Formats: sequence, C-alpha cells, structure tokens
Amino acid sequence: MVNTDGEGADAGGGDPMCVDESAGPVVVGADQCEGARLQDSGAAVGIEETREGQVPVSHPGGGMRVRGATVEEAENEEAPTVQGSKEGAEELLLKVVYSEEEAYKLYCDYGHRTGFSVRKGKQSYFTGTKRIRTKDYFCSKEGLKEAEKLTDENFNDPHTRTNCRAMVRFRANSQGEWRVIRLVSDHNHNLVRPEERHLLRSAKSLIAGRSCSAADAVLYGGYQLGGVPSQMAASTSVTNNAETPWQDLLPGFSGITRTSAVGTGELQRIVSHLKSRANLDGMFYWDVQLDRAGRMSNFFWRDGRGRMDYDCFGDVVVFDSTYRLNKQNYIVAPFVGVNHHWQTTMYGCALLADDSMSSFTWLFKSFLEAMGNRQPRSIFTNQDQVMSNAIEEVLPNTCHRIAHWHIQKNAASRLGALNASKAFNKMFTKCMQGCDTEAEFEGTWAAMLREFKLQDNKWLSKLYKLKQKWCGALNKCTFDGGVENEPQCDSLSNIFTCIVDKSTSLSTIVAAVDKLTEDWREKEFDEDVRCCQRPLSCIIKHSDILNHAAKVYTHRIYKLFETYFLDGCGATKFKALPCEDSDTYRFEMTMQGRGSRVCTVHLNMSTMQLTCSCSQFETMGLLCPHTLKALSIKNVGKIPEIYILKRWTRDAKQWVFNPKQYESSYQECMDDEAGYCNHAMRYAYDLVMKSEGQEELRRSLWEALEGGEKELEKYQNATQYAQSYAT
Repeated sequence: MVNTDGEGADAGGGDPMCVDESAGPVVVGADQCEGARLQDSGAAVGIEETREGQVPVSHPGGGMRVRGATVEEAENEEAPTVQGSKEGAEELLLKVVYSEEEAYKLYCDYGHRTGFSVRKGKQSYFTGTKRIRTKDYFCSKEGLKEAEKLTDENFNDPHTRTNCRAMVRFRANSQGEWRVIRLVSDHNHNLVRPEERHLLRSAKSLIAGRSCSAADAVLYGGYQLGGVPSQMAASTSVTNNAETPWQDLLPGFSGITRTSAVGTGELQRIVSHLKSRANLDGMFYWDVQLDRAGRMSNFFWRDGRGRMDYDCFGDVVVFDSTYRLNKQNYIVAPFVGVNHHWQTTMYGCALLADDSMSSFTWLFKSFLEAMGNRQPRSIFTNQDQVMSNAIEEVLPNTCHRIAHWHIQKNAASRLGALNASKAFNKMFTKCMQGCDTEAEFEGTWAAMLREFKLQDNKWLSKLYKLKQKWCGALNKCTFDGGVENEPQCDSLSNIFTCIVDKSTSLSTIVAAVDKLTEDWREKEFDEDVRCCQRPLSCIIKHSDILNHAAKVYTHRIYKLFETYFLDGCGATKFKALPCEDSDTYRFEMTMQGRGSRVCTVHLNMSTMQLTCSCSQFETMGLLCPHTLKALSIKNVGKIPEIYILKRWTRDAKQWVFNPKQYESSYQECMDDEAGYCNHAMRYAYDLVMKSEGQEELRRSLWEALEGGEKELEKYQNATQYAQSYAT
C-alpha cells in the first residue's frame, strides 16, 4: 500500500501520517509515521514502505507485523482507537460509508458540529491497484507554515497553522466499506463559535467540489442530442427549465447545420454543461438565441448565487464585450460587479456570435429577466454605439457610463507617442475623473487640446461628444461603487486574460468562467471569515466614530473609511460660515496639499443630514473626509444611520430576502401571487444555501419546513371542514 498526496486544493502537505492500527492510544503526528508491509499468506494486501530507510519487520507467526499486529488482527479490529474526547463523535465512529467523498463529508459534518475546518491528507492504496486502502483527514490548522511565527495575535487566526494534531483515519475493506480506525479529537487552538460555523472553509469546498465534478462529467462525457424532427423556428429562446427535455423546448436541434466557426459537437457540450448546472442548482438560469437559419448563436447563463449577489450588490454592473476569441470569432461578455469587500463578483456571462443590435438587445433582455427585471443604477461598458443603443432601449432607467479603463486602452493605440508624455496623461486623467465642475472640465480639455495640438484629432473629437458618459464632473450624483478607482479598475479590465487565451474552445471557456467565479467566491468567503473571527484594530483606539465604523463595515471598507477619516481630521482646514437655520452648520473645507480646492459641507444637527459639494457619498456610498471633519467638529461620535450603506456592511447579505424588512415589499407579497412566489423562492433558496454546509443547520431547516407544512395542513383541513359545514 503506497502513500500519496491527497487530492484537491486543500490537500495537506508534509509526510504521511502512519499509525499503529492495533496498539493503544498514541499521539499522532507526521513525525511518528512508520512504514510497513502487511502480507496475508504471502499475498500483499497492506501497507508498503513510506519513507526511505523504514523497513517492515518480519514475524515468524505468519505474514508481516506492524508493531505487533498481524494482518488478521488488524482486519478484525472493530473498535477505533481514540485519543481525546468522544463527545459528539458517536456518528463518526460508528457510521459505515462507501466512498472517499462520503468519508470526507462525514468528517466535515463532524468538524462543523465541533467548530473546525478540514483538509484532505495522505492516502494509501491496496498494493498493485488504485483502490484506496486508508485515507487521512486533518484539522485545517495541522502542521506549520514555513517562515510563519506563531504569536498570541495570530494563533487563532483561521489561516494560521498551529501544528494541531486532530485528525481521522478511515480504512476501506475488500467490500468497499469505509470505517474510522483512528481519531484524534483534541485541538490546540480555539474552536469556531456555533453562530460562525457556517463560514467554515470545508463546508464551501465540499459543495463546490461536488458541483464541479458533475459539471465536468457532463461537459466531457460525450452526451449527444438528436433524433428529433427538423422543425426550426425563426427565433427561439430556451430558458431555465431543468425538467423539460431539450427536445421539447427546441425541436429540430439535430438538424442544426455545422457552421464554419463552431461545430455541432461544441454547441452540444455547452448545452449539456448548462443543463447539468440547472439540474444541480434549482435557481440556475440559462438562455439561448437562435439565428434566422435556426443555428444556436448566443448564450447567457447565471447561477442562483449570481442572482443572490445581484440582489445584494446589483446597483452597479460592469459589462465588457471586448474579449473576442480568434478561433470561433465569438465574444465572451461577463456581467460583473463589486461586493461588500470591494471584490469582483460575477452576476452572469454571455457568449455572443456577433455585436449586432439584435444580439445586444436579446442579451440585455435576458439579463434583465434573469435578475427579476430589476435594472441596475449604473452600467459601465466599453465604447460601442450599437451596444449603447441597446442599453437605451432595454435599460432606460440605468445610467450608462463608458469605463475609464477602456478609454485609456484605446488611447494607447489612438494617440501614439503622446502616451509616453506624463504631462498629457496627467491632463487626460484629470479630464476623466479629476475635475469638480463642468466648467473646470471644459477648461482643462481645451487647454489639453491646445497645448498638445490635438484640435483635429478625430478620436478625441468623437470622445468629447460622449463626455456625459465618462466625465466624472458630469456624473457627480451617479453611484459607481468605486469601480473606476484603482486597483478595482485594473482588476475589472483584466477579467479573462489570466484564465484563457484567445484560441480556447467555447465549452472550455464556459467551464473556465465557472471556475473563475468559484475562485472569486472563495476569496469572498475568506474575507467573511476574517470579518467574523479577526477583530479590527483602529488606528486611533479611542475614537468613537472609528470604533463604530469597525463594527459595521467589512475590513476592506473600514480601511477606506479610516483613510478618509484621517485625511479629514488630520489634513483638513475648515472655516465655519453662518446659516439662517440655527440647526444647520456650513463649513468650507480645504485639504492640505491638494491645492486651493474648497468643498462646502452642510450639517443639520436635528436631522443629521449631511451634504458635501464633492459628492463622494453619492458616488461611492462612504462619507468623505470633509463630512467626517464636520462630524468631528460637532463632536458626533457615530456615523448617522442614513449614511451607512448596507452593501458595504458585514451584514450586507443578511435579511435581504425577507420581505418583512420593507413594508411595501411585504404588502406586495401578500397582495400579488406572482410577487409572493418570487420572494418566497428566493428567500427559501438563500436559507438553503446558508444551511447546505452543516448538518445541524440542514436538520434545523428541515424541521422548520416540516413545521410549516403541518401548519398549512391544519389550516387546509380547517378550511375544508368549514366549507363542508356551510353546505
């Protein structure tokens, strides 16, 4: 039996953990590994040597022996060896499972109940086969990281290794039954509190791993579609129906002719992948458009989590249609945004055969339908007049902006040697996002054209006509969530360059988008854990307003807020001006080292309403240095509630789907059957997603559902009785 590294991104490193399977309890660790070979009547069925220099010990009683145990003794040993407490481990110790995945899930469930995350460890095989004989799983804090020094501050950080010895070893017999043969239950670190256990990393990795493997199986499993009559409609849309056979939704699929760019087999793999995702995710949505010749041309998809994220953060959307594949000439176009950690999040993605008006119109309508017909407040795109026309038609209430990163990218190819001029770049950047007023923008733009003799530049002339879509001074009341700020702008402009090249096939692109989305969500999950388990230390420990911000905001947003606070209170001069209203105060603020720029702040102490001429709150959703200075002057120790934007808080995803939060939404649910179904399904899906990673939460949700069903039955029975009595 040969020990090898465990599979998966969380496989443990270091030497394998080998233990005596017949001796009493021992301390289990990587340094106590002993290799051995078991033989039964001369046939190898056991453990092969695992380290150079370690050899098996011969025993004259028949077969080889591991610390005094024969093969028969090891095979017939029923009671697992346990070091530490057995409390809460009864199911783990007694249950029989039948696969590696079930064993991993069983230990993860035990870890979730106890309060720790799990990493996969070493495994060993039956000699001469690829059948797993034993498998180890560790506490995620097993071992030590190189060059990482343990301190009181980082010891209980979820990402710090503390050489924790907690582990479990499963052994499979010849009938394929997996049982625990060794358990070390004591940990050398604090366990996660019950209210935070749903954030444990192994819960998410287990769910994600299950989905990815199923998707891969379908994508590359060679599924074929066909055998139906060839009757193609001129335009067909197939949307989000995992239960209805594809043949019923799209008759004549097998009659699709192979295009020069994309073959039928490639399109079949995409459809199979999307159908698989829909079967795994009850809220998965996908749509396909056919061209006039009856060929599948455009695809759009989003999963249930994408819809949940859009509900929380869909006020700003970034849509990029510049990434075109050379091989198939298809456009890969993602819809992304920023979450409460100021990280990129995926709402959905599209594959477009062309950039025509009909394609964009279909796509935006499909996106809108997938998101419950809720339009974003702002959408940032590349510069494309056809797309702009489609947005104006489908999203009339959305502010359309041209992304700065796209303008700068075009400038590199349109302006030649000027791109190397620091003076030009400074003025050009100021025109985009450094001017306070339209008059300042006009003056800066005219000076730039004059100084660099660009009055006849056609590209700049065309860009100027679109100034309303990209000039910051003309959009001071438009929320953008900071997507134009560095480094956020840079990350959004390079979404696909890191995962695929332009010769990648369409089906591989779809799988790569799913993988990228999971990676982003993994980062969000890590930040959620940090926010729950690692308290923030304020740079000014006794500042009331900073301590308030540290409690409500996520870590990254708090750091932005802290920077604004320090700029306002430490580097801002102010001048108080008289006001007619005795409750209102007016200040003129000047930031030191920022030139002569003056911002005017109004603060009403009775209503706690704030306004600033810089309009940062309107665009970013965070109070600016000037308003924070005004609050400090008037000794206000808390952020006014109306200026705490929920999308930036730790609780951004809490209670989003409960309509009782908002009286109007609740009344809509009660009055409108469709509205009720929509809210109830999203609310239930959110609860399912939160409970999926932990057995206790799953059981609790089931009990709540069963209780609700009993109440419904009681009501229905009472109603039927009343009706029968009345007749």
